[in-house]
Amino acid sequence: MDSSIVDQDECPSNASCWERKSPPLIFWANILGIVETTGFITPYLLHPIQGFHTYFPTTGAPSFNPENSIRALAGKVILVTGGNNGLGRETTLQLAKHNPSKIYLTSRTQSKGEEAVKSIRKSLGQSGTDLQNLSLDLASFSSIRSAVESVRSSTERLDILICNAGVMALPLGKTEQGHEIQFGTNHIGHHLLTKLLLPTLEKTAALPGSDVRVISISSVANNRAPAMETMLDNEKLSATSTWTRYGASKAANILFAAELARQYPAIKSVSVHPGIIKSGLWDTTNKSNALIRWALMLIGPLLFQPISTGAHNTIWAAAGAKKEELQNGAYYTPVGKVDGENSGNKYAMDVEAGKTLWEWTEAEIAKAGL
Repeated sequence: MDSSIVDQDECPSNASCWERKSPPLIFWANILGIVETTGFITPYLLHPIQGFHTYFPTTGAPSFNPENSIRALAGKVILVTGGNNGLGRETTLQLAKHNPSKIYLTSRTQSKGEEAVKSIRKSLGQSGTDLQNLSLDLASFSSIRSAVESVRSSTERLDILICNAGVMALPLGKTEQGHEIQFGTNHIGHHLLTKLLLPTLEKTAALPGSDVRVISISSVANNRAPAMETMLDNEKLSATSTWTRYGASKAANILFAAELARQYPAIKSVSVHPGIIKSGLWDTTNKSNALIRWALMLIGPLLFQPISTGAHNTIWAAAGAKKEELQNGAYYTPVGKVDGENSGNKYAMDVEAGKTLWEWTEAEIAKAGL
Protein backbone atom coordinates (compact mmCIF):
# COMPACT_ATOMS: atom_id res chain seq x y z
CA MET A 1 0.00 0.00 0.00
CA ASP A 2 1.46 3.34 -1.10
CA SER A 3 0.60 6.10 1.35
CA SER A 4 3.42 8.43 0.38
CA ILE A 5 2.95 12.20 0.55
CA VAL A 6 2.72 14.17 -2.67
CA ASP A 7 4.41 17.53 -3.27
CA GLN A 8 3.32 20.38 -1.01
CA ASP A 9 1.59 22.33 -3.78
CA GLU A 10 -0.56 19.29 -4.52
CA CYS A 11 -2.08 19.08 -1.05
CA PRO A 12 -2.72 22.62 0.27
CA SER A 13 -5.64 21.47 2.43
CA ASN A 14 -4.08 18.31 3.87
CA ALA A 15 -2.88 19.03 7.41
CA SER A 16 -0.68 15.94 7.75
CA CYS A 17 0.89 16.69 4.36
CA TRP A 18 1.82 20.23 5.45
CA GLU A 19 3.20 18.97 8.72
CA ARG A 20 5.60 16.54 7.10
CA LYS A 21 6.64 18.74 4.20
CA SER A 22 7.14 22.00 6.07
CA PRO A 23 7.67 21.74 9.88
CA PRO A 24 7.33 25.53 10.47
CA LEU A 25 3.71 25.26 9.33
CA ILE A 26 2.77 22.65 11.93
CA PHE A 27 0.74 25.08 14.02
CA TRP A 28 -1.34 26.34 11.10
CA ALA A 29 -1.73 22.83 9.75
CA ASN A 30 -3.14 21.78 13.13
CA ILE A 31 -5.52 24.74 13.12
CA LEU A 32 -6.65 23.77 9.63
CA GLY A 33 -7.20 20.23 10.82
CA ILE A 34 -9.46 21.48 13.62
CA VAL A 35 -11.47 23.63 11.19
CA GLU A 36 -11.80 20.69 8.84
CA THR A 37 -12.92 18.35 11.61
CA THR A 38 -15.64 20.80 12.72
CA GLY A 39 -17.20 20.14 9.33
CA PHE A 40 -18.81 17.08 10.90
CA ILE A 41 -20.89 19.41 13.07
CA THR A 42 -21.83 22.23 10.71
CA PRO A 43 -24.51 20.30 8.75
CA TYR A 44 -26.51 20.08 11.99
CA LEU A 45 -26.28 23.69 13.21
CA LEU A 46 -29.82 24.34 11.95
CA HIS A 47 -30.98 20.85 12.96
CA PRO A 48 -29.58 20.34 16.49
CA ILE A 49 -31.97 17.50 17.37
CA GLN A 50 -30.94 15.55 14.30
CA GLY A 51 -27.31 16.25 15.14
CA PHE A 52 -27.76 15.02 18.70
CA HIS A 53 -29.25 11.74 17.49
CA THR A 54 -26.45 11.43 14.92
CA TYR A 55 -23.66 11.70 17.47
CA PHE A 56 -25.45 10.08 20.38
CA PRO A 57 -27.61 7.56 18.45
CA THR A 58 -28.15 5.12 21.29
CA THR A 59 -29.72 7.73 23.59
CA GLY A 60 -33.29 6.63 24.16
CA ALA A 61 -32.90 3.72 21.73
CA PRO A 62 -34.03 0.19 22.63
CA SER A 63 -31.20 -1.81 24.15
CA PHE A 64 -29.53 -4.48 22.06
CA ASN A 65 -27.71 -7.38 23.66
CA PRO A 66 -25.81 -9.70 21.27
CA GLU A 67 -25.90 -12.47 23.86
CA ASN A 68 -29.66 -12.96 23.52
CA SER A 69 -30.68 -10.95 20.46
CA ILE A 70 -28.94 -12.89 17.70
CA ARG A 71 -30.94 -15.39 15.66
CA ALA A 72 -29.79 -18.98 15.21
CA LEU A 73 -26.68 -19.18 13.02
CA ALA A 74 -26.16 -22.94 12.88
CA GLY A 75 -24.91 -23.98 9.45
CA LYS A 76 -24.20 -20.38 8.36
CA VAL A 77 -20.95 -19.27 6.75
CA ILE A 78 -19.79 -15.70 7.45
CA LEU A 79 -16.97 -13.48 6.19
CA VAL A 80 -15.87 -10.38 8.13
CA THR A 81 -13.29 -8.08 6.56
CA GLY A 82 -10.91 -6.52 9.04
CA GLY A 83 -11.94 -9.05 11.66
CA ASN A 84 -8.61 -9.04 13.45
CA ASN A 85 -9.20 -5.92 15.57
CA GLY A 86 -11.64 -3.22 16.64
CA LEU A 87 -15.24 -3.48 15.49
CA GLY A 88 -14.46 -6.40 13.20
CA ARG A 89 -12.99 -8.50 15.97
CA GLU A 90 -15.89 -7.75 18.32
CA THR A 91 -18.40 -8.57 15.57
CA THR A 92 -16.63 -11.85 14.83
CA LEU A 93 -16.52 -12.80 18.51
CA GLN A 94 -20.21 -12.13 19.13
CA LEU A 95 -21.35 -13.96 15.99
CA ALA A 96 -19.09 -16.91 16.76
CA LYS A 97 -20.80 -17.34 20.14
CA HIS A 98 -23.94 -18.41 18.26
CA ASN A 99 -22.30 -21.35 16.53
CA PRO A 100 -22.25 -20.59 12.81
CA SER A 101 -20.54 -23.28 10.76
CA LYS A 102 -17.62 -21.10 9.71
CA ILE A 103 -16.34 -17.53 9.96
CA TYR A 104 -13.63 -16.15 7.71
CA LEU A 105 -11.76 -13.40 9.53
CA THR A 106 -9.69 -11.27 7.17
CA SER A 107 -6.59 -9.28 7.97
CA ARG A 108 -3.94 -7.52 5.89
CA THR A 109 -1.23 -9.01 8.10
CA GLN A 110 -1.14 -12.79 8.40
CA SER A 111 0.36 -12.79 11.90
CA LYS A 112 -2.25 -10.36 13.26
CA GLY A 113 -5.03 -12.47 11.82
CA GLU A 114 -3.62 -15.59 13.41
CA GLU A 115 -3.31 -13.84 16.78
CA ALA A 116 -6.94 -12.70 16.54
CA VAL A 117 -8.16 -16.20 15.73
CA LYS A 118 -6.29 -17.63 18.73
CA SER A 119 -7.65 -14.91 21.02
CA ILE A 120 -11.24 -15.38 19.86
CA ARG A 121 -11.01 -19.14 20.15
CA LYS A 122 -9.77 -18.75 23.70
CA SER A 123 -12.74 -16.50 24.52
CA LEU A 124 -15.19 -18.94 22.95
CA GLY A 125 -14.09 -22.01 24.84
CA GLN A 126 -15.83 -25.07 23.38
CA SER A 127 -17.62 -23.34 20.48
CA GLY A 128 -17.98 -25.47 17.38
CA THR A 129 -17.43 -22.56 15.00
CA ASP A 130 -14.61 -23.03 12.51
CA LEU A 131 -12.62 -19.77 12.55
CA GLN A 132 -10.44 -19.22 9.50
CA ASN A 133 -7.81 -16.51 9.11
CA LEU A 134 -7.81 -15.07 5.58
CA SER A 135 -5.17 -12.67 4.26
CA LEU A 136 -6.78 -9.74 2.47
CA ASP A 137 -5.53 -6.29 1.45
CA LEU A 138 -8.43 -4.31 0.02
CA ALA A 139 -6.00 -1.90 -1.64
CA SER A 140 -4.77 -4.73 -3.87
CA PHE A 141 -6.89 -6.39 -6.57
CA SER A 142 -4.55 -9.38 -6.64
CA SER A 143 -4.94 -9.87 -2.88
CA ILE A 144 -8.73 -9.66 -3.18
CA ARG A 145 -8.79 -12.21 -5.98
CA SER A 146 -6.53 -14.56 -4.01
CA ALA A 147 -8.75 -14.30 -0.91
CA VAL A 148 -11.88 -15.05 -2.94
CA GLU A 149 -10.22 -18.10 -4.49
CA SER A 150 -9.47 -19.37 -0.98
CA VAL A 151 -13.11 -18.92 0.04
CA ARG A 152 -14.46 -20.59 -3.09
CA SER A 153 -12.17 -23.59 -2.61
CA SER A 154 -13.25 -24.14 0.99
CA THR A 155 -17.01 -23.47 1.05
CA GLU A 156 -20.00 -23.80 -1.23
CA ARG A 157 -22.07 -21.20 0.61
CA LEU A 158 -21.77 -17.72 2.07
CA ASP A 159 -24.66 -16.42 4.17
CA ILE A 160 -23.30 -13.17 5.61
CA LEU A 161 -20.67 -10.84 4.16
CA ILE A 162 -19.67 -7.98 6.45
CA CYS A 163 -17.66 -5.28 4.67
CA ASN A 164 -16.12 -3.86 7.82
CA ALA A 165 -12.44 -3.17 7.09
CA GLY A 166 -11.42 0.36 6.27
CA VAL A 167 -8.92 3.17 6.61
CA MET A 168 -9.53 6.69 7.92
CA ALA A 169 -7.79 10.06 7.65
CA LEU A 170 -4.75 8.68 5.86
CA PRO A 171 -2.28 11.02 4.17
CA LEU A 172 -2.73 11.24 0.42
CA GLY A 173 -1.71 8.00 -1.25
CA LYS A 174 -2.71 5.47 -3.86
CA THR A 175 -3.84 1.86 -4.00
CA GLU A 176 -2.07 -0.74 -6.10
CA GLN A 177 -4.33 0.23 -9.01
CA GLY A 178 -3.71 3.97 -8.61
CA HIS A 179 -6.94 4.99 -6.87
CA GLU A 180 -7.00 7.44 -3.94
CA ILE A 181 -6.15 5.27 -0.94
CA GLN A 182 -9.27 5.84 1.20
CA PHE A 183 -11.77 5.63 -1.65
CA GLY A 184 -9.93 2.72 -3.23
CA THR A 185 -9.72 0.71 -0.02
CA ASN A 186 -13.07 1.46 1.60
CA HIS A 187 -15.22 1.37 -1.54
CA ILE A 188 -13.56 -0.09 -4.62
CA GLY A 189 -11.90 -2.94 -2.73
CA HIS A 190 -15.16 -4.00 -1.11
CA HIS A 191 -17.04 -3.64 -4.41
CA LEU A 192 -14.60 -6.03 -6.11
CA LEU A 193 -14.68 -8.45 -3.17
CA THR A 194 -18.48 -8.57 -3.27
CA LYS A 195 -18.53 -8.85 -7.06
CA LEU A 196 -16.25 -11.92 -7.00
CA LEU A 197 -18.25 -13.49 -4.16
CA LEU A 198 -21.64 -12.88 -5.81
CA PRO A 199 -21.85 -16.33 -7.46
CA THR A 200 -21.51 -17.93 -4.02
CA LEU A 201 -23.89 -15.44 -2.40
CA GLU A 202 -26.51 -15.99 -5.13
CA LYS A 203 -26.14 -19.76 -4.92
CA THR A 204 -26.76 -19.57 -1.18
CA ALA A 205 -29.71 -17.20 -1.65
CA ALA A 206 -31.35 -19.80 -3.90
CA LEU A 207 -31.37 -22.42 -1.14
CA PRO A 208 -34.67 -23.09 0.70
CA GLY A 209 -35.06 -20.89 3.77
CA SER A 210 -31.99 -18.83 2.93
CA ASP A 211 -31.28 -15.41 4.43
CA VAL A 212 -28.24 -13.93 2.70
CA ARG A 213 -27.01 -10.52 3.85
CA VAL A 214 -24.29 -8.06 2.86
CA ILE A 215 -23.52 -5.41 5.47
CA SER A 216 -21.45 -2.35 4.53
CA ILE A 217 -19.97 -0.24 7.32
CA SER A 218 -20.33 3.47 6.58
CA SER A 219 -20.09 6.53 8.83
CA VAL A 220 -21.63 9.88 9.68
CA ALA A 221 -18.69 11.20 7.66
CA ASN A 222 -20.79 10.57 4.55
CA ASN A 223 -22.02 14.14 5.05
CA ARG A 224 -18.49 15.37 4.18
CA ALA A 225 -18.56 13.80 0.70
CA PRO A 226 -17.99 16.09 -2.30
CA ALA A 227 -20.10 16.14 -5.46
CA MET A 228 -20.32 12.91 -7.45
CA GLU A 229 -18.23 14.49 -10.23
CA THR A 230 -15.35 14.89 -7.77
CA MET A 231 -15.81 11.48 -6.18
CA LEU A 232 -15.40 9.77 -9.54
CA ASP A 233 -12.41 11.80 -10.70
CA ASN A 234 -9.23 10.52 -9.09
CA GLU A 235 -7.32 13.76 -9.62
CA LYS A 236 -10.11 15.99 -8.32
CA LEU A 237 -10.73 13.74 -5.33
CA SER A 238 -7.02 13.62 -4.50
CA ALA A 239 -6.95 17.44 -4.50
CA THR A 240 -9.51 17.62 -1.69
CA SER A 241 -8.85 17.42 2.05
CA THR A 242 -8.25 14.26 4.07
CA TRP A 243 -11.72 14.19 5.63
CA THR A 244 -13.44 15.01 2.35
CA ARG A 245 -11.76 11.99 0.76
CA TYR A 246 -12.82 9.83 3.70
CA GLY A 247 -16.36 11.18 3.46
CA ALA A 248 -16.43 10.26 -0.23
CA SER A 249 -15.56 6.67 0.60
CA LYS A 250 -18.28 6.47 3.26
CA ALA A 251 -20.93 7.96 0.96
CA ALA A 252 -19.84 5.39 -1.61
CA ASN A 253 -20.44 2.60 0.93
CA ILE A 254 -24.07 3.72 1.25
CA LEU A 255 -24.53 4.12 -2.50
CA PHE A 256 -23.03 0.68 -3.10
CA ALA A 257 -25.24 -1.06 -0.54
CA ALA A 258 -28.37 0.52 -1.99
CA GLU A 259 -27.47 -0.31 -5.60
CA LEU A 260 -26.55 -3.89 -4.65
CA ALA A 261 -30.02 -4.23 -3.13
CA ARG A 262 -31.61 -2.92 -6.33
CA GLN A 263 -29.62 -5.18 -8.63
CA TYR A 264 -29.77 -8.31 -6.46
CA PRO A 265 -33.03 -8.16 -4.48
CA ALA A 266 -32.68 -11.76 -3.29
CA ILE A 267 -29.77 -10.55 -1.16
CA LYS A 268 -30.43 -8.22 1.77
CA SER A 269 -27.92 -5.39 1.45
CA VAL A 270 -27.76 -2.53 3.94
CA SER A 271 -25.21 -0.03 5.22
CA VAL A 272 -24.74 0.89 8.86
CA HIS A 273 -23.21 3.62 10.99
CA PRO A 274 -21.56 2.11 14.11
CA GLY A 275 -21.64 5.36 16.09
CA ILE A 276 -18.69 7.50 17.21
CA ILE A 277 -16.25 4.84 18.37
CA LYS A 278 -12.81 5.10 19.98
CA SER A 279 -10.93 2.71 17.76
CA GLY A 280 -7.54 2.43 16.09
CA LEU A 281 -8.85 4.38 13.10
CA TRP A 282 -8.17 7.59 15.04
CA ASP A 283 -4.46 6.83 15.40
CA THR A 284 -3.43 8.67 12.23
CA THR A 285 -5.30 11.82 13.25
CA ASN A 286 -3.92 11.71 16.79
CA LYS A 287 -0.37 11.41 15.51
CA SER A 288 -0.67 14.14 12.87
CA ASN A 289 -2.57 16.81 14.82
CA ALA A 290 -1.65 17.65 18.40
CA LEU A 291 -4.59 20.02 18.91
CA ILE A 292 -7.12 17.40 17.87
CA ARG A 293 -5.33 14.84 20.03
CA TRP A 294 -5.73 17.04 23.12
CA ALA A 295 -9.32 17.92 22.20
CA LEU A 296 -10.22 14.25 21.90
CA MET A 297 -8.62 13.56 25.28
CA LEU A 298 -10.94 16.17 26.83
CA ILE A 299 -14.23 15.39 25.06
CA GLY A 300 -13.56 11.78 24.12
CA PRO A 301 -15.12 10.33 27.30
CA LEU A 302 -18.36 12.18 26.48
CA LEU A 303 -18.38 11.55 22.73
CA PHE A 304 -16.89 8.11 22.16
CA GLN A 305 -18.60 4.79 22.71
CA PRO A 306 -16.68 1.58 23.44
CA ILE A 307 -16.00 -0.90 20.67
CA SER A 308 -18.33 -3.43 22.29
CA THR A 309 -21.24 -1.01 21.84
CA GLY A 310 -20.05 0.17 18.44
CA ALA A 311 -20.40 -3.33 17.01
CA HIS A 312 -24.08 -3.56 17.96
CA ASN A 313 -25.51 -2.00 14.81
CA THR A 314 -23.45 -4.27 12.56
CA ILE A 315 -24.41 -7.34 14.56
CA TRP A 316 -28.07 -6.31 14.55
CA ALA A 317 -28.09 -5.94 10.76
CA ALA A 318 -26.14 -9.13 10.16
CA ALA A 319 -27.84 -11.47 12.57
CA GLY A 320 -30.15 -9.68 15.01
CA ALA A 321 -32.89 -8.29 12.80
CA LYS A 322 -35.44 -10.59 11.27
CA LYS A 323 -35.23 -10.83 7.49
CA GLU A 324 -38.51 -8.99 7.05
CA GLU A 325 -37.35 -6.20 9.39
CA LEU A 326 -34.52 -5.10 7.13
CA GLN A 327 -35.36 -2.46 4.55
CA ASN A 328 -33.27 -3.56 1.60
CA GLY A 329 -30.79 -0.86 0.61
CA ALA A 330 -31.31 1.30 3.70
CA TYR A 331 -28.69 3.03 5.84
CA TYR A 332 -29.10 2.39 9.58
CA THR A 333 -27.87 4.31 12.61
CA PRO A 334 -27.57 2.55 15.99
CA VAL A 335 -29.37 0.44 16.64
CA GLY A 336 -31.63 -0.45 13.73
CA LYS A 337 -32.88 3.06 12.95
CA VAL A 338 -33.32 4.09 9.31
CA ASP A 339 -31.32 7.30 8.89
CA GLY A 340 -32.33 10.52 7.21
CA GLU A 341 -35.30 12.74 6.49
CA ASN A 342 -38.34 11.08 4.90
CA SER A 343 -37.13 7.74 6.26
CA GLY A 344 -34.04 7.50 4.11
CA ASN A 345 -30.47 8.70 3.78
CA LYS A 346 -29.98 10.89 0.69
CA TYR A 347 -27.39 8.56 -0.78
CA ALA A 348 -29.42 5.43 -0.11
CA MET A 349 -32.36 6.99 -1.95
CA ASP A 350 -30.39 8.42 -4.89
CA VAL A 351 -31.02 5.82 -7.59
CA GLU A 352 -29.19 7.73 -10.31
CA ALA A 353 -26.07 8.27 -8.18
CA GLY A 354 -26.05 4.64 -7.10
CA LYS A 355 -26.19 3.45 -10.70
CA THR A 356 -23.52 5.93 -11.78
CA LEU A 357 -21.11 4.87 -9.02
CA TRP A 358 -21.74 1.18 -9.75
CA GLU A 359 -21.05 1.56 -13.48
CA TRP A 360 -17.94 3.69 -12.86
CA THR A 361 -16.54 1.16 -10.37
CA GLU A 362 -17.23 -1.74 -12.71
CA ALA A 363 -15.36 0.11 -15.46
CA GLU A 364 -12.39 0.73 -13.14
CA ILE A 365 -12.31 -2.96 -12.23
CA ALA A 366 -12.58 -3.97 -15.88
CA LYS A 367 -9.40 -2.00 -16.62
CA ALA A 368 -7.60 -4.59 -14.51
CA GLY A 369 -9.16 -7.41 -16.48
CA LEU A 370 -11.54 -8.46 -13.71
